[in-house]
Amino acid sequence: MAAETAPETLTVDLAADTGPFHGGASGTLYGLYGDGVPSRTLVEGMAVRTVATKAQDGVQHPGADALEILPSFVAAGGRDVYVYIPDAYRGFPYEWPGATGEERLAGLMRRIRRQVEQVLTLGEDLASHIVYVPFNEPEGNMFGTGEWSHDGVSWRSDPRAYFAAWRDAHRLIKELHPGARVAGPNTCVLYEEVRGFLEFAREHDVLPDVVTWHELSSPAEVRTNVARYRDLERELGIGPLPVNINEYAHNYHLSVPGQMIQWISAIEESKVDADMAYWNIAGNLNDSAVGANKGNGQWWLFNAYGRLTGHTVRVTAPHPNAQYTLQGVAALDPDKRQARVLFGGGNGHARIVVEHADPALFGAAVHARLEEIPWTGQLGASPQPLLLRDTELPVEKGRITLPVSGLDAMSAYQLTLSPGGHGATPGRPSVRWRRGYEAEEATYSGSGHVKHGPEGSPSEVGKFATSGGYHVGGLRTGSDGVLAFDVEVPQDGTYDVSILANSHNQADLVREPGPANVFLRVDGERPRELLLPLGYQWAVWGRTDTRVDLTAGRHTLTLSARDPELGVTRGDAVIDRLDLTLREADAEAEADTDADADSVYDAAYASLTAGARIDHTTPGASGPGVVVLPKDAAVTFWVHADDDGEASVTVDRVVPGEGKLTVNGEAVGAVREGAVPLFLAGGVNKVTVTGVSERLVVDRLRVGPSRGLLPTSTHQAEDGVLSGAARVTGAYPYATGGKAVDGVGAGPANALTLTVTAERAGRHALTLRYSNGEQAPATHYNPDPLCRHADLTVDGSAPHRVLFPTTFHFNAFAELSVPVTLRRGANTLTFTADELPDFDGVTRNPFGQRSPYAPVLDSVRVTALC
Repeated sequence: MAAETAPETLTVDLAADTGPFHGGASGTLYGLYGDGVPSRTLVEGMAVRTVATKAQDGVQHPGADALEILPSFVAAGGRDVYVYIPDAYRGFPYEWPGATGEERLAGLMRRIRRQVEQVLTLGEDLASHIVYVPFNEPEGNMFGTGEWSHDGVSWRSDPRAYFAAWRDAHRLIKELHPGARVAGPNTCVLYEEVRGFLEFAREHDVLPDVVTWHELSSPAEVRTNVARYRDLERELGIGPLPVNINEYAHNYHLSVPGQMIQWISAIEESKVDADMAYWNIAGNLNDSAVGANKGNGQWWLFNAYGRLTGHTVRVTAPHPNAQYTLQGVAALDPDKRQARVLFGGGNGHARIVVEHADPALFGAAVHARLEEIPWTGQLGASPQPLLLRDTELPVEKGRITLPVSGLDAMSAYQLTLSPGGHGATPGRPSVRWRRGYEAEEATYSGSGHVKHGPEGSPSEVGKFATSGGYHVGGLRTGSDGVLAFDVEVPQDGTYDVSILANSHNQADLVREPGPANVFLRVDGERPRELLLPLGYQWAVWGRTDTRVDLTAGRHTLTLSARDPELGVTRGDAVIDRLDLTLREADAEAEADTDADADSVYDAAYASLTAGARIDHTTPGASGPGVVVLPKDAAVTFWVHADDDGEASVTVDRVVPGEGKLTVNGEAVGAVREGAVPLFLAGGVNKVTVTGVSERLVVDRLRVGPSRGLLPTSTHQAEDGVLSGAARVTGAYPYATGGKAVDGVGAGPANALTLTVTAERAGRHALTLRYSNGEQAPATHYNPDPLCRHADLTVDGSAPHRVLFPTTFHFNAFAELSVPVTLRRGANTLTFTADELPDFDGVTRNPFGQRSPYAPVLDSVRVTALC
């Protein structure tokens, strides 16, 4: 019998301070499309620090115009917007016009001048957040050897033309905007020739304010190249200058928490800023966001990373600096008396060893909370991380040891340590049992079976991450295929079923019907129809979720393209995996009280403002401590809701005190005893408790299901008054009742007007069910779906612009909620749209990248916010 492999050890040294927590890895290239896509809540909750994006009115891709995203990004806590000025042009390499290199450069200088002048109209408060990037990957574009080169000579062999252009661009920007920051050289790697660039820039007083390059390489090269650059600075007697690695990671890594934690650890250790690479679509935070307001597993990883506070400490991995192995990052906050460790990338068993735990901070025992952040696909919305363990561990000679088992290399994990020994009630694990079943290992019968793969891997980083590396096709129009999963469950109960699946929205069999419908049966019985998710390419995974009642033992779950009772599949789908989960709240033995069904967010792990403090000695705390709020101090919880609508929200206090609640920036009343009905948006919500009295002690926030207390009414779009070219259409079967309104836009004459009712005056959510499948022609590998917009007028007030992300097809519907003020009784909503002009208010985008139309509108649901 072979000896069992010893678990690997990841060691955290709390005495080895490596500097203040920086948070630089949470940057994004083209991750913001416009205000609302993604939502400000998603941007703030992910702690996005920097954005690299195109020049205002650029035509490289739709959306993501620098000055349009700037105000909302800053309002959401963002720091810097890096403006890729060459992205004003089409194509890559950039197709900059002109018959000669001199003409082309002159045109670029006019672009630079225009961009700086536009920035200055915003005022210095906003302009101070702009960083100008005059050249991007010059060795492959303007100063390379290709068709669109300045003179057909690479700057790496003869840099004179590039250096002169850099000098002139830098001086022009500083002349127009003396307080400006300029970034460069923005090469695709840190070439040896960057030394010459820096020497020239030093000698001509045109050093970049931020040094930028790309690392489409590995986390190891991030560490190596940042260290190499710092050595270069010392040799040249410059800096240290801020560094932004404004493109990092590959398709295979993005969306996968266990992959991204390896990049995060290298970037945080190097104390630089970095932006995730843009391989796919704009406005989804580089495969972190689903729609406008939902986060996937990667979003929750960056949420955890952004909530690190204090200073980072040394982490020693079992295979230091080796990608695709167990790696981590850790921080200690002495004021909170809390240490957090984020780790992942390994399979199986491991030991987390924390050394030099100061007894003055932690005592003789620590309260340890272990959570998992699983991979949920590029387009699979995820709830909050799963609680795996909540326990007390001894501190033995300053050392804490936590054995962990069942690690999944695609997941990331968070270990939080707090002082123990105060009688805290251990939290219940999120799930009682779960298991995943690979589609390629299921039994397929009937026609059309295809096993696809292998997909992304360490040797194929340009491909997408896929569970097990393979997936199965065959459930499509005309097929009689059946995919059967043999499962075995431990006890009677209601199980979550999650199907990781995809249909490419541009595939031949998908263009007409949209989402593929398949049929689920349990042991040949209880048929139901499921719609599988759409994506922007094949092997881009989303989730379809349902629930089934199962008895203990073996069962067969089938997905089929035909059902004798329900019909046939239209479309073309691929299946990656099926997951079964028995949640703790669904286990009969535990369902004793209403509170068992609540999602629990302990205040001791939440985000705190200045003045708030954690007290670990208050009796009766549910977790390792409570948060004490003096007047005006606040605690913020990042709360998940499956769908838009009412939830029962309870603020548990240990001692009396007064406070106020806000949800996504909306005031929703005072903190009260017991559950309060509040409207939560589907996805992520920012719930903040602010002290009003001199002392408010918050233990936790609990979020439970709706009790039907908030006044709600639903209004079908086809029941409204249509004008101009707006029309009722039956072309989209998945609209409610098969009818929706199309043709709103291309001018205010083509409008929809709805009369909706409110039982009381005040703030309400309008939940708009819509679809948007418009896509612009792309110049290269990025698909270019468009966000449509609607100008919404309520009772004749000034219009409010609402941005709607793609749903990948006009027959695929989603919901988006907008807060508005309504009067009691009847209210008039008017939806119009028109093509938005460029920044000057006159010129228009010549490539169809700004849609003149509102989305297809299906219905409006009106719900009081509180």
